[in-house]
Amino acid sequence: MSGPENVELTAQEGVGVSDALQRLWTPHRMAYIQGENKPESDHSDGCPFCRLVESGKPDDDTLIVARDELVFAILNLYPYNPGHLMVLPYRHVADYTELTPEETVAVAEYTQHAMRVIREVSAPHGFNIGLNQGPVAGAGIAAHLHQHVVPRWGGDSNFMPVIGHTKVLPQLLGETRKLLADAW
Repeated sequence: MSGPENVELTAQEGVGVSDALQRLWTPHRMAYIQGENKPESDHSDGCPFCRLVESGKPDDDTLIVARDELVFAILNLYPYNPGHLMVLPYRHVADYTELTPEETVAVAEYTQHAMRVIREVSAPHGFNIGLNQGPVAGAGIAAHLHQHVVPRWGGDSNFMPVIGHTKVLPQLLGETRKLLADAW
């Protein structure tokens, strides 16, 4: 079976009755799904976010874009789009209701600032902003609250991920981090 531009598509036999739906396989994400970089417990000592903050490494090595007194912004290691970052409190809490009033304001203000910076450096057409509370809601690291800031462009879900089985990210994470950190 051939796709666009003579891209070879693979059909899988024996998976049930044909329903005329194309399947998009993303095996590169299986390492993440199976636990790569996920904490083994809900405690802060196993939290990858806490470990990065406490590592003493330079921010450009940890993908931390910016830091404030109560919160910080870090690029998502598994981005949906270029510039996909997360705003987190330093304090290891899982649930939005556990934030102090000051942390709640800091997360909101840092999210607003992140949107302004991303708009300045890459002119997205919109954003997805959100918190996934708990594993069942999609939180990959549920033990440490993190708010996603995902820039979106018209057509960013084009034929490449849908038909070509490829997500195109036009910048390396280090380059994206530098661009955002310099504009911060």
